[in-house]
Amino acid sequence: MGPLVARMDFEFDPLPDGFGAHVEDLVNAELEADHPIAVSFLPRRIAIADRELLRTKVNLIPETVTEVRVVDIVGLDKQADGGTHVRSTREVGHIHVLKTESKDKGNKRIRLEVVA
Repeated sequence: MGPLVARMDFEFDPLPDGFGAHVEDLVNAELEADHPIAVSFLPRRIAIADRELLRTKVNLIPETVTEVRVVDIVGLDKQADGGTHVRSTREVGHIHVLKTESKDKGNKRIRLEVVA
């Protein structure tokens, strides 16, 4: 991760032909869809009970954190997240997949960049 570059990891095997191009097409379609971004704060007990946040392992947030910041890409994804975000997906522009990698059996990686 860095300014305008990122990686995405997947758990499957083998790496399908054309996977990087397919992911690039899907991500760019969602960026172009102009999903609004909504930020809210939930009490910890409510965040832990939210089934949409389970995959973010919200239960691993230290118990001293009593309020969880939630970023909702409306209609697409909802995560406990403390990062910086745009107001809508269209503000991102587009992505370009730079490389796909097979890290080992079952662990695949895509490296991408944000382009104007």
